[in-house]
Amino acid sequence: MTDIKKAQHRKFEGEVVSAKGTKTLQVLVKTRKMHAKYKKQYWESRKYSVHDEKERAQLGDKISFIECRPISKTKRWTLIDVVKKAV
Repeated sequence: MTDIKKAQHRKFEGEVVSAKGTKTLQVLVKTRKMHAKYKKQYWESRKYSVHDEKERAQLGDKISFIECRPISKTKRWTLIDVVKKAV
């Protein structure tokens, strides 16, 4: 028998730090890591370019997004939903 595995797509939550592009968001994702030797916890952050087809998210919103096919040179993520609107 052949085992057919469904692809596991990565999913993240982050804050929109830029919404200047058309249908494109810059999202900052913070993760807490621990140093292997000294066991000190520290924050690491990374920005992702996220595709927003219906332009639902705005600056300051907290969103969740998932990995998808390449849409452009830097966009490989698409918006799932807006978790929390900015005030």
